[in-house]
Amino acid sequence: MTINEIQDLIKFIAKAGVTEVEIEKKDFKITIKSEIPKKKGATATPGEHVIQVPMATMPAAPVMPAAPVMPAAPAATATEAPLPEAKDDHYITVKSPMIGTFYRRSAPDKDAFVEVGKTVGNGDVLCVIEAMKLFNEIESEVSGKIVKILVDDNSPVEYDQPLFLVDPS
Repeated sequence: MTINEIQDLIKFIAKAGVTEVEIEKKDFKITIKSEIPKKKGATATPGEHVIQVPMATMPAAPVMPAAPVMPAAPAATATEAPLPEAKDDHYITVKSPMIGTFYRRSAPDKDAFVEVGKTVGNGDVLCVIEAMKLFNEIESEVSGKIVKILVDDNSPVEYDQPLFLVDPS
């Protein structure tokens, strides 16, 4: 049974007002119910697919899964919050140009590309981001001193995620 046939069947059941339909063939079994049963732990046996459809209309666009939520940083008190912001105003944030895994060194036995306090120039390699088995060197677009490394080694990073704070002075 194809997806289109299943969708047509669901539409037919919704129009007909039937509460439950069960179709069984030699290689699969499909059950379509118009309301979700109250009992918990109902599972399908191998080769059986249970599709539960509420009587409401189906959404026009597919629902995309939510992005994973990163754990929130501990909340700072009101007196602590303005101080770091005032210090960080003149720093330049180096952001990730891609999604991937952040590495501070080219190999586990090698030294880190940069450390806090190291002066970097335009074009110096700051880190490596692995994306789809390709290792991409991320070069500095500014000259200055590394003030803070914002990502742990061997951590996943998102596009435009802050990686480093650089003091350009």
